[in-house]
Amino acid sequence: MRTIMRASRNGLFSASIVAFLLFISVSAQQTPVVVQPGAPGQPTRTLPSSTRATLPPASPADVQFMQHMIMHHAQAVEMTALIDSHTANKELRTLGARISRSQSDEIKFMKRWLTARGEPVAPEMADMPGMDMASHQMKSGHEMLMPGMLTAKQMEALRNAKGEEFDHLFLTGMIQHHNGALIMVKDLFDTAGAGQDAELFNFTTDVDTGQRAEIKIMQTMLGEKP
Repeated sequence: MRTIMRASRNGLFSASIVAFLLFISVSAQQTPVVVQPGAPGQPTRTLPSSTRATLPPASPADVQFMQHMIMHHAQAVEMTALIDSHTANKELRTLGARISRSQSDEIKFMKRWLTARGEPVAPEMADMPGMDMASHQMKSGHEMLMPGMLTAKQMEALRNAKGEEFDHLFLTGMIQHHNGALIMVKDLFDTAGAGQDAELFNFTTDVDTGQRAEIKIMQTMLGEKP
């Protein structure tokens, strides 16, 4: 009889603990606590549960960099899309798939970054005087491109090439293209107050590292010394 009573008490005790833990869990979910650290020497503050985090204002140079790099990456993806129909080079196809995948993912990230900060994905016309965004042509008829981007003439030559000629034009063109991206990253960090956003800093660091590595691969494929 005592054994049964002990088992019963133990069961009730265990059930009480479970119920108490569930109560705490539900209560915590219903009333989250938001704590804001105080300034040096000042106490922390408990904020209303409705408080939402806000992103700091982005530097104009950061915004312009992301907008321009989207366009820059888009051309690289356009170049890689030609590979399957223009060459049977397996090594180049593997490289092209890698570049296409990484730059497409980066375009998505840059668009999300801009949207989260209430910024347009494409730069305003006022930021690029005389620029026709659809054709990348200036009113004077001369091309206005981001550093390293292939001209319309270079892109046409790439589209018309096949086999080994295509391989050579693609590799030299993509090295030019990647070097342009490195210039854009350098210009960003040379701008006062730019590149301080944590997400953007990590992103640009990855771009710089990744594209330098791919340049070395392409130089090797061309038989050049890195």
